[in-house]
Amino acid sequence: MTKEKKKILVANRGEIAIRIIRAIQELGFEAVAVYEKPDARSLHIRLAHESVLLGDGPRCDYLNIEKIIRAAQAVGAQAIHPGYGFLAENPYFAKCCEDAGLIFIGPTSKVIADLGNKVVARQIMADAGIPMVPGTSNLSQGRKGLDEALAFAAAHGYPVMLKATAGGGGRGIRRVDSDEQMTSQIPTARAEALAAFGDDSVYLEKLVINPKHVEVQILADNHGRTLHLGTRDCSIQRRNQKLIEIAPSMVGKPALLEEICRAAVKAAKAAGYTNAGTVEFLIDRDYNYYFMEINTRIQVEHTVTEMITGIDIVRNQIKLAFGEPLAITQEDVRPRGHAIELRINAEDPKNNFMPEGGKQVLVYRSPGGFGVRLDGIVYQGYEIPEVYDSLLVKMTVHGFTWNETVNRCRRCLHNFVIAGPKTTIPFYMNIVEEPDFIAGDFDTSYLETHPQLFYYDEDKSDVSKLSKFIAEIHHRKHNPFSS
Repeated sequence: MTKEKKKILVANRGEIAIRIIRAIQELGFEAVAVYEKPDARSLHIRLAHESVLLGDGPRCDYLNIEKIIRAAQAVGAQAIHPGYGFLAENPYFAKCCEDAGLIFIGPTSKVIADLGNKVVARQIMADAGIPMVPGTSNLSQGRKGLDEALAFAAAHGYPVMLKATAGGGGRGIRRVDSDEQMTSQIPTARAEALAAFGDDSVYLEKLVINPKHVEVQILADNHGRTLHLGTRDCSIQRRNQKLIEIAPSMVGKPALLEEICRAAVKAAKAAGYTNAGTVEFLIDRDYNYYFMEINTRIQVEHTVTEMITGIDIVRNQIKLAFGEPLAITQEDVRPRGHAIELRINAEDPKNNFMPEGGKQVLVYRSPGGFGVRLDGIVYQGYEIPEVYDSLLVKMTVHGFTWNETVNRCRRCLHNFVIAGPKTTIPFYMNIVEEPDFIAGDFDTSYLETHPQLFYYDEDKSDVSKLSKFIAEIHHRKHNPFSS
């Protein structure tokens, strides 16, 4: 590299773009934002050193590899950080960056391709001796594929999971409970997989009933060193997508968690992994663990790991991508306490988490204090786009003990005021008062087995009363002649 300041283009939007921009700036580099017209008032544009309009959107320009590469070249960027979502796990995008002489901040295109193909990933893990849920290779097309699926179900029993080979992020997954469902679901699953991922390949896995979803954050440099940053628990989900993330895992088996961490490092090495990544596992009721997948990007929930370790994962991503060796050893990683991340979404939990896009945030009053971190895109007056995801802000709290962390989380929720859209805040207020959550006892069936969490009176909560009061003052200020 020359002595001129390094410049990195952030090929994303929202809170993760802001998170990456901050890390770039702290390293003394320049950050370049990209955006579509619906994001013209977005905060990430204002925080970057410069920004590039990609097009009218929505979403299509954030997915336009050619436009993003051209933008990076036009501003003289040396590297691209993909964030999460959009093109972050697209091996062709990584390959285009490599071919254009741009540093892709993530693993190589080959590794992304191998691990993005769930069947290939399973074979890599099987060869490495990593425990896995019983599953098939890609099902053949037509009647032969159905026969393969029925034979697998007969051997392992229902229920099974029908999965898109190129899937990820909780998409392209269907539960199958009978031969009749298998016959009807395979064509539908293929059509969905083709529409979502451009690939209609599907495969089967035996369904692990109500597992705990535990993942391990890993870092790997280009010099042969790989280490882990401990575990996270992501069991509390809706529609296979995470709502609450916790570090470390609450599984009361320290030896088991240590074994899982070692397996994660082994899995990363077997795949030839470099940069930051997440190895995901399922733990069944008998405390058997199974490899699930490797996410080849920064995770939404990386904040909880940063809070308990004091290690900046995004900063490390950038330094590793520029060829620097890991500056820490496994012995330097000493997690302390507990952390909880809550995704504050503009959604109505009572209405199947329906997004609240199109509404304006009239009032925004965030909590603060010791052990509290906020990563968000929202501000007072922000109009929530209808065309992007509904995440407003991630609230992450840290405490020395689990009880301290839950109590801090509870206090912050009571201090959090967002007037205008409905949000997940009152729903979370129920969760942090629920006995099983307080006891750290939850798995992926948590929301299904605790329907009372959806029973709350928004009009009676302290936050709702304060929100309405402030919103009323706001309305009168801007409409002085209204009654």
